[in-house]
Amino acid sequence: MKGKTNMGIHFDRERWKQIEKDYTLWWEGKLERPLIKAVVKSAYPPERKKPDVPVLSMKNCNCLEYSPEEIVDALDYELCQYEFLGDAFPLINMAAFGPGALAGFCGAGLDNSTGTVWYFPMKQVPVEELHVKYDPDNVWAKRIKDIYRAGKEQWGSQVLMSMPDLGSVQDVLATLLGNEEYMFALFDEPEEVLRVQNEIRNAFVDAYRDLESVLGTDHPGYSDWSGLYSKERSYIFQDDFAYMISPEMFEEYALDDIKKLKKEFPNVMYHLDGVGNLKHLDMLLDNTDIQAYQWVYGAGQPSARHWMEVYDRLHERGKNMEIIGSVEDFSCIAEKNAKGLFYHLLIDDEEGTAKRNEAYKDCLSDYHIVEWSRRKETEELIRRWKG
Repeated sequence: MKGKTNMGIHFDRERWKQIEKDYTLWWEGKLERPLIKAVVKSAYPPERKKPDVPVLSMKNCNCLEYSPEEIVDALDYELCQYEFLGDAFPLINMAAFGPGALAGFCGAGLDNSTGTVWYFPMKQVPVEELHVKYDPDNVWAKRIKDIYRAGKEQWGSQVLMSMPDLGSVQDVLATLLGNEEYMFALFDEPEEVLRVQNEIRNAFVDAYRDLESVLGTDHPGYSDWSGLYSKERSYIFQDDFAYMISPEMFEEYALDDIKKLKKEFPNVMYHLDGVGNLKHLDMLLDNTDIQAYQWVYGAGQPSARHWMEVYDRLHERGKNMEIIGSVEDFSCIAEKNAKGLFYHLLIDDEEGTAKRNEAYKDCLSDYHIVEWSRRKETEELIRRWKG
């Protein structure tokens, strides 16, 4: 284990070996139980004075007055208080730089004035004048790489630092053009749309490879904003823009990019966001070898347990699934078929700090947070399924 020896983080090399073994079996469809990740915030007392630096989040990711070493030191202070239950592991989630960060790496502006990150075009141009290329010297790409280097110096291979949320080809183009202009361009300038999408796909690969080169071969593995581990190169694909287009247009403008990008990654999960994206599921199942799906039903919809027909379709096709929802949702789905499921949550501290700051999406948080009082229940859930 290279880097500084850090005895404060309650996770050792033997546990990393088990993580690698179990997640690899899961990706291969050979793990006969679900993966359950549960991180306990403030499980151990602090070992030193709290640094006067905030935890990296969407709210402060543009605060360059803090050095990468200071950012990592603040994260280390928090991680040393965490307990990792079940299939959990020490993770720094670089989605703190917002969704669709590839747009930022290619010159878009970053706005986090509301506490969450959005990217916007610095100059609005029509699709025929738009050219997209990854810039390895972009301020945000360099910032992430500098944090990676500081993290490797501090933790060696004890902590996994994820890839940022690069976004999808279509979502990045929607950021650079605007949704309305993009829709018009699909009808008025289809060849130009395909040209720019090809440039974005190449930029995606270039960005990933550049970031990967900094993490190095001694990094414990790969992860992304989903928090799912893989020993081999992996990513979570998505296409939120596809909500607005027909299956025919999805096949013409999105499917080819997905298939070509899949060749870069042995392990892929697909983020299927919203009821409007369900119309593309069969096409994805029939035309790609994506191994796992994350179904997000959306605000105002019934919770996960009410979408059994979606999970049944995925099970029938031999796909793994991340369950987004409550512990009760997961338990209901797992009782029917637990194999291939992935579920994760954060157990908050007694003061409810994580829930209070949930909107800012710091890089140690989770998109499912439960109260401290539910720790015992969570431990029982893990024992029930992991043994």
